Amino acid sequence: MADKKKILAIDDDASIGDLYQTGLSLFGFDISCATNAKKAREFLKTNKPDLILMDIMMPDVDGITLTRELRADPKTADIPIIVVSGLADAGTLNDALLFGAVDYMVKPIDLDALKGKIDRTFAAVERRKKPA
Repeated sequence: MADKKKILAIDDDASIGDLYQTGLSLFGFDISCATNAKKAREFLKTNKPDLILMDIMMPDVDGITLTRELRADPKTADIPIIVVSGLADAGTLNDALLFGAVDYMVKPIDLDALKGKIDRTFAAVERRKKPA
């Protein structure tokens, strides 16, 4: 049996973290949560998740800035990031993708749709790993 895929969810709303913990765990993912950029950075010093779910609007550092920061660090540059945000405007979506997100989902979260995005992201990563 394959190892569980590890996902770091970064969202300042504890109820969203709970939703990720319970809902995505049912799909077989190993979920860790961070409620702000500082906690996410601390987690990433000693752990490397297979994927990050990133909120945009957070009180200390916004998700776009944190995404850009993670892309600039060689230790985290290759971790796929899916932005999950309440913001649905084209500018925010464009910024998220421009600064390194691989996909975007607007809240409220549909767990089945999110699982589909996660599965497609992992499939794309596996395709890139296969030799040509």
